[in-house]
Amino acid sequence: MCCESAFLKQLHDRGLRLTPQREMVLGALHETQGHVTAEDIYARVQHLSSCVDISTVYRTLELLQEFDLVTSLDLGDGQRRYELVGGHGAHYHLLCRSCGKLLRLEQGEIQPLLDHLRQSYGFETEASHLMIPGLCRECRARLSN
Repeated sequence: MCCESAFLKQLHDRGLRLTPQREMVLGALHETQGHVTAEDIYARVQHLSSCVDISTVYRTLELLQEFDLVTSLDLGDGQRRYELVGGHGAHYHLLCRSCGKLLRLEQGEIQPLLDHLRQSYGFETEASHLMIPGLCRECRARLSN
């Protein structure tokens, strides 16, 4: 797992340890593609051990976010979704408010905007994860007909 050593170091620096439960949550995140809910992670972990409760999953996700190893977003349905950052680095999304489609943008696609913010406003962004809501091409076409 690409971020396990970073997680271990951060835990150690705070006087915490890598428990089997935390390791299972991290493992479940590594096994998933894209954004998943805490309940999705909990269901995966439950297949390994019934000793892990949902509050452990949430606490571990909070720690991973504090350590900048996981990002979370709300797609407008009130549920937070989580994704490992380690393997992806900074990335950005366009979210269709109509159909819920999530389109991924790479760093190079958004970099001109980040450069503009720095040059024009002297503003250095710390956005490792950004979601921009709007309407996708298909929904715009459907609404215009």
